[in-house]
Amino acid sequence: MRFNGKLSSWNDERGFGFIAPALGGQDIFVHISAFPPGTGRPGVGLPVSFEVETGPNGKKRAKAVVFIRMSARRKARRVESAARWTPVRALALPLFAGVYVCVAAIWSVKPAVALAYAVASLVTFMAYALDKSAAVQGRWRIAESTLHTLSLACGWPGALLAQQLLRHKTAKPSFLAVYWATVALNVGGFITLHSPWLAALASAFK
Repeated sequence: MRFNGKLSSWNDERGFGFIAPALGGQDIFVHISAFPPGTGRPGVGLPVSFEVETGPNGKKRAKAVVFIRMSARRKARRVESAARWTPVRALALPLFAGVYVCVAAIWSVKPAVALAYAVASLVTFMAYALDKSAAVQGRWRIAESTLHTLSLACGWPGALLAQQLLRHKTAKPSFLAVYWATVALNVGGFITLHSPWLAALASAFK
């Protein structure tokens, strides 16, 4: 007998999560092996159809899990607006622009640095767009660690714009905490590398 439900949680690194049955009741454990090959990476909130079996530990678990595709009409009707700009998000880019101008005026910044931020932001925005599309269509997702690496490598402005304009990755506190950590590390590194502090510190240990 098949049941319908939604993924209520998913640990992508460990490859398991839980399904909340549409009819209610206890969440059902599901392992990545229960999904047919090539159906895409699971994600929280995705509707699924599944069967139930008893595992070796005597507890219920899902098997033969498949994603439930939304009809084209329902997809067409769903129009997502941009995420709300909180004060922190709204001020992040202007503040960094101010920091960039000050650093360039005091210690000078090579033009290649601005180009690096622009290119990295474009690549990061595209990565978010691809991950958003994969999430909607139930395809294989881009790893969160990859998105964070792109943000750290000067792509965080593009990530911020993608989060806002595409309304993607804005509701997971743990992801956002790591994202803002990459922002702080990148900006801190930008200031340190262009200041005389690093040279002074290196000479102190000679």
